[in-house]
Amino acid sequence: MNWNTIISPEQLSRSLDDDDVVIVDARYVLGDAQAGELAWQQAHLPNASYVHLDRDLSDKHKPANYGRHPLPDADAFCRTLMRCGISPESRVVVYDANDGAMAAARFWYLLRLLGHEKVAVLDGGFAHWQMLGLPVNDRAAIVKPSSYRAEFDESCLVGADVIMNNLSAGKFVLLDARAGERYRGEIEPIDKVAGHIPNALNRPYGLNLENGRFRSPENLRQEFLALLGEHDASETILYCGSGVTACHNLLAMEIAGLQGARIYPPSWSGWISDSDHAIEKSN
Repeated sequence: MNWNTIISPEQLSRSLDDDDVVIVDARYVLGDAQAGELAWQQAHLPNASYVHLDRDLSDKHKPANYGRHPLPDADAFCRTLMRCGISPESRVVVYDANDGAMAAARFWYLLRLLGHEKVAVLDGGFAHWQMLGLPVNDRAAIVKPSSYRAEFDESCLVGADVIMNNLSAGKFVLLDARAGERYRGEIEPIDKVAGHIPNALNRPYGLNLENGRFRSPENLRQEFLALLGEHDASETILYCGSGVTACHNLLAMEIAGLQGARIYPPSWSGWISDSDHAIEKSN
């Protein structure tokens, strides 16, 4: 097992006592920012530390053009890693309540931006772990002292200028991870403007899943290749509402063996902060 995409509960259960394994709980509930942390306090995987989407995996002090969940600075994220006892040598497993979208895939993505290869999302999350009767407790994590110093790989990030240039050039495939009704602009429960970035295709992250777990690499590969057409995976830009569920599509592509896609972190919420940016709606 390579520990760089997903891991099953059964696989993780056999490595719980390994000294280099660090487990992170990233549960988060949209509309109730405290629910995930409260759930962690009540029960979590053995020795799991907690990270919060708003506090630890985002920097809410950044301006609107960075989106609703701006990426944290690398130094701040490294401090979060050290608080969890993660070093560059650690094998890291992160989970959320179930499907990885809130916000395990985001944590996975941030670690990968630092160049950390050995990080995996627990397939099926806390729900699947519990369903199998595997151990949980409410004890605080025992964290070993660690040091982490690294920078994000800026080449993996896409800015609005790249998106703007692509509107006419068509060099990249742009995939929107939001639900179809939000992509089409029929509803918008969160952001101020409905619709999508012009020329974007819709790939709701939920299509990556079956019964809360990731579908087979073969199925994922077939579906993403159908969207990419003649484009290579490296010619793919991913976005969503705020840069969180786009990470789920990136993870799914990695599972499918399609590497090199990049994320536009501000996503739709950052795009619409500039009134000069075009928007599109679909019937």
